[in-house]
Amino acid sequence: MTDPKISIVGAGLAGSLLSIYLAKRGFAVDLFEARSDMRIGEAARGRSINMALSDRGIAALREVGMDEYMLDHAIPMHGRLIHTPAGDTKLLPYSGRKGEYINSISRAGLNAALMTEAEKHDGVSFFFKEQCAAYDLSSSELEFASGKKARSSLVFAADGAGSALRQSLAKEVDGFASHSDFLEHGYKELVIPPGEGGKFLIEKNALHIWPRHKFMMIALPNLDGSFTCTLFLALKAAENSDEPSFEKLTDEAALTDFFAREFADALPLMPTLAEDFFSNPTGTLGTVDCSPWHADGRVLLLGDAAHAMVPFYGQGMNCAFEDVRTLDGLIETHGSEWSSIFEAFEQERKPNAAAIQTMAIENFYEMRDKVADPVFQRKRELETRLEQTYEDYFSKYSMVTFREDLPYAEARRRGNLQDELLMRLCSEAGEGHTVDAATAIELVRSL
Repeated sequence: MTDPKISIVGAGLAGSLLSIYLAKRGFAVDLFEARSDMRIGEAARGRSINMALSDRGIAALREVGMDEYMLDHAIPMHGRLIHTPAGDTKLLPYSGRKGEYINSISRAGLNAALMTEAEKHDGVSFFFKEQCAAYDLSSSELEFASGKKARSSLVFAADGAGSALRQSLAKEVDGFASHSDFLEHGYKELVIPPGEGGKFLIEKNALHIWPRHKFMMIALPNLDGSFTCTLFLALKAAENSDEPSFEKLTDEAALTDFFAREFADALPLMPTLAEDFFSNPTGTLGTVDCSPWHADGRVLLLGDAAHAMVPFYGQGMNCAFEDVRTLDGLIETHGSEWSSIFEAFEQERKPNAAAIQTMAIENFYEMRDKVADPVFQRKRELETRLEQTYEDYFSKYSMVTFREDLPYAEARRRGNLQDELLMRLCSEAGEGHTVDAATAIELVRSL
């Protein structure tokens, strides 16, 4: 099968990038997308309009010459800016090294740019408004809700967390297992509009967090001066609980009272709060685990279709892009031996996907609870000093976000050891006392 007919189901971020990689290797590719062409329409309301692009994703874009172009359309975010209930703020830098930051980038803009780049290659074709309904493994035939059918000798499933391809494999492949685990929290997209003349009304170059222990709100900057805000809140309150939840915020008065109490500094900046809140859908947050990711050397799941994760490490897109880059490297190594490629891909990527899925859930509790903890803040300040002083020190966050050469699983292993040590040192030192950096780095190295 040296020149297979290739179909990609899903022309989102991962699918569109994959088509470019395959086209550069001379393959003809058909992409089937359930939505209409976003380049001539509007993005879905309530769907996050910006993403956090970091080194792993940038490395994948660099391979196809799109890194500099996309970074020119991104906003650097140098750290987390914490907002207290009293309205005070504190910046926790992402890294102590110069040039290490994450980038707020338009989801739709990036997706559209990838589609346009893909279409520059001969043999790449997009088919929009084609919702995949099923895949028949025995006949290699894709079936679509429109009635259309397409036969491909090679199919890549990049159709997201609700993947129809994954559901088809679950029915057709003996021993296939799939599990989705949802948080009790959901999310709602809101907005802080730009000020007069496109002015940013809060700090432009930061990811803003309002941590409130049981819930939180975040905000990422957009090029037009606005901020996309996301409220993460329990879908339902526990029985006999006074804790806030989406089910309790049923009218404008309750919503305004909640924001005035918890996000007082943001409320005056959100004139369309009620309209956005009651018009935008409430999303769910889940993790998808399945196995195997491939079948018969003819179909492969990747990105969210294989390993959807909650968004709290900002690595969903970056991990999917790393999937594509890894797959391309395996094609380079194995040629047209697709069964070997798919087996090697799953063997390499599955433990790393599991690691970042776990860290994403852990980071939810860190962002919601720990970032406001004085000991945690002292630990972050110590990590910043260590990164500024010692070239061989990387915090767990830096290893995940800025070290594309380090697998997620190894970043988690090393990071957990460091975190436990540094939290203990900062707790024992107490408030107002500085941990000696030289002592800390020697202890870290001894790990």
